[in-house]
Amino acid sequence: MKVVPASSGTWSGEILVPLVPAKESAGDRVTVPDGVSLQVGGVQVSGAEETRREIRSSWWSDWAELCKVRLNSLVLYTVVVGYVSGSAWQGGWTGAGLLWTLLGTALLAFGASVLNQYVERDLDARMVRTQRRPLPAGRVRPESALRGGVLLACAGLVVLVAATPPITALLGATTLALYLGVYTPLKTRSTLNTVAGAIAGALPPLIGWSAARGELEWPAWSLFLMQFLWQFPHFWAIVWLYREDYARAGMKMVPVLDPNGRMTGRLLVNHCLVLAAASFSPVLTGLSGTRYLVAAVVLGAAFVLSAWWFLLSPNRARARLVLWTSLVYLPVLFTILLIDGTA
Repeated sequence: MKVVPASSGTWSGEILVPLVPAKESAGDRVTVPDGVSLQVGGVQVSGAEETRREIRSSWWSDWAELCKVRLNSLVLYTVVVGYVSGSAWQGGWTGAGLLWTLLGTALLAFGASVLNQYVERDLDARMVRTQRRPLPAGRVRPESALRGGVLLACAGLVVLVAATPPITALLGATTLALYLGVYTPLKTRSTLNTVAGAIAGALPPLIGWSAARGELEWPAWSLFLMQFLWQFPHFWAIVWLYREDYARAGMKMVPVLDPNGRMTGRLLVNHCLVLAAASFSPVLTGLSGTRYLVAAVVLGAAFVLSAWWFLLSPNRARARLVLWTSLVYLPVLFTILLIDGTA
């Protein structure tokens, strides 16, 4: 077994094992012929076996990244919040239909994520934050991503049409249309893209509620309002952290136009204040009670304080604090809402 530079040619039957992490762009490689055994994780494998294993692992990880599995897990959780809240409101809990709703929404969300990256692959290649994604890095061919994204999105719509109420399927289709047809193209044209994205991103609780109830009653809109408002400080914190990247890609975002962070800081504080007020709406609509109210006050105050701290002296550390606060705020608040509303 010999060591060859990453740029060296190879001969038939060998595999290349990086000596640096897979996402690094440079490093040496170890040449392992088919007839040579290799200890990998305590298991004796041949060169050909390890090649197949690496290919399978790379394929799954690339498509998981294209589907944005971790990000969409929060989307699915808000569908659960809407479904359970709708089932519990003025009625008992029923689990029928939840799995079909989650399956259809997951496929739809995965398809939308893949198609979004297909459309923005050239923009992603300009940004340090995204240039290692499967499409700009060349690990997945654009035509494969297009076919896979269309297949996933269509499969999701079919599941929702076949297994959920008509309004649920309509909301799913609306989410897809807004995300790909309005939000994505607006990102390089107008700062209003954030509004379009926030509307699309706030529909999953309504998808869950409508799947449980067959209609949209007024308490469902309190969940929509909270998720809609939450997305502004969450997204602006991300953009401010990577504003040079977004500017390089020509994306029209408020923090890109605000290098000193003052305008972004004021917007963060204002939206967090409005969100804190809107978070009381589930109490007014009868979805939750005292425990949720206490949590809404505490979490809302923490969110407002993180935004105010950024406004006092905008910097990366404080923007990251706003981001992490947002990541805690919504899942924790929705979890307490479920506990309080179903108790």
